[in-house]
Amino acid sequence: MYFTGIIIALATFLTIGLWHPIVIKTEYYWGTRPWVAYLVIGVACIVWALFIENTILSAIVGVFGASALWGIGELFEQKKRVDRGWFPKNPKRK
Repeated sequence: MYFTGIIIALATFLTIGLWHPIVIKTEYYWGTRPWVAYLVIGVACIVWALFIENTILSAIVGVFGASALWGIGELFEQKKRVDRGWFPKNPKRK
C-alpha cells in the first residue's frame, strides 16, 4: 500500500489549520502590513519545493508556500471581518 496521498492530504489539512490562527493573530497585532512577509515566505517555499527530490517533502513545502500566499488574501479579508465586528479589534494598535 502507498500512503503518499494520505500523508500529503494530512499535511495539507494541518498546514491550512496552522495558517488560520496565524492570519488572525497577524491582523490583530500588526494589521495588514506583514502581507509582504507572507509573500516572501510563500514564494520562497514554492521555489524551494522545486528543488526537493522527495515527493512528500516537496509537496508539503509547496502546500505551505501556497497557504502563505493564500494567507495574503485572508489577511485583508480578516481586516474586513474585524471592521464588521465579527472578530475583536486590538485596542492598543492604531
